[in-house]
Amino acid sequence: MQFKIQHFLFVLSLLLCVNVSAQKTKRQVLEAQRIQNQKDQIYINALLSNTKRKEQNLLSDLKDIKLKIKSREKVINSISNEANELGNEIYVNQLEINKNERDLEALKKDYADMIYKSYKSKSQNSRLMFLLSSENFFQAYKRFQYMKQYTSFRKVQADEIKLKTTKIQVLVDTLKNKKSLNQKLLNKKKAEQDSIEKEKNQQENLLSQVKKKEGKYERQIRQFQKEEERIDAQIDKLIREAIVASNRSSETSPKGSSSASATFTLTAEAKELASKFTSNKGQLPWPVEKGFISTYYGKQPHPILKTATIQSNGVRITTDEGSKARAVFDGTVLAIQVMSGNKKAVLIQHGNYISVYKNLEDLKVKTGDNVKTKQEIGTIFTDRVTGHTILGFLLSKNTATEDPATWIYRM
Repeated sequence: MQFKIQHFLFVLSLLLCVNVSAQKTKRQVLEAQRIQNQKDQIYINALLSNTKRKEQNLLSDLKDIKLKIKSREKVINSISNEANELGNEIYVNQLEINKNERDLEALKKDYADMIYKSYKSKSQNSRLMFLLSSENFFQAYKRFQYMKQYTSFRKVQADEIKLKTTKIQVLVDTLKNKKSLNQKLLNKKKAEQDSIEKEKNQQENLLSQVKKKEGKYERQIRQFQKEEERIDAQIDKLIREAIVASNRSSETSPKGSSSASATFTLTAEAKELASKFTSNKGQLPWPVEKGFISTYYGKQPHPILKTATIQSNGVRITTDEGSKARAVFDGTVLAIQVMSGNKKAVLIQHGNYISVYKNLEDLKVKTGDNVKTKQEIGTIFTDRVTGHTILGFLLSKNTATEDPATWIYRM
């Protein structure tokens, strides 16, 4: 029975250790997320604060503040998650301390009882008489062994008390450190919440100014959206023309196929490239070395004027002035489109996939060039009014656009 109890306690202790280990791993993940979010926040704030504008642009200012608030909210959420997990660890740690303190008390009590009994029969005569009173040699031997075991057990109990005391001290120190870390996290969360309140006040002030000229800004948004649609339509036309040209020149084109087909007829080499591209879904590098998403893919309400809707066939990535756009995968420059203001869009073909890099200047490639993954293809244009450096990035399979976030690593 005693063996079963000891075995049960051993298994329970083992499970507790595994659970604590798992919790530590989970908190380490949360801590890494929090640190990364803080780095992102610092980068976004620095990038948006350092933009040099020739004139005030309320919509741009408002969007900047909104992005800052969003990044700060991510940090607050990360801190909350880590603090909650740390709170769980503190709770488990306290339970472990309580359990060990109870065990220590039991050990001390048992040890005190043994010392008392030993004291009552500690004289050499008592021990000798205990041996001599044996009925035979075998009984005397057993009694001698018992005295040796009793002495040894006392030493084991004393050592166990020392170990248990040390373990409790380590647990107490760990608990203090965790509570200190938890308090620092809570202080950091409070500081972020104070900052976010100030930024929201700034946001409200700017919003009130925007509302006075809401019609004007809605016209600006519609004009911008119309220009984006015009550029995307030109890109779509370039891709369709390339598909037609490719299919006409392909000897493997299916009999009776239409020249208006919206699908590339691929050579064996192009099929292999497309297959490699597909196998890297979710792992492709960013088209810039550093940056953050300022506009996501798909139909969405305007971030400032809720009455306006925008349709984005790709993503817009805000980055540092002077940053270079780079190819997300091996491919061939399919076409170069000249946009308004002499800005350019570069289309790179990866089998039947096309990646598009808009808002470039000082190109380093030309049509027909073979490019490698992460190869620089041009400098991203910086708007001298808003001070922003933004890359428009699109991804399509044949003529159908896809969400770049599902392809690019951690986008």
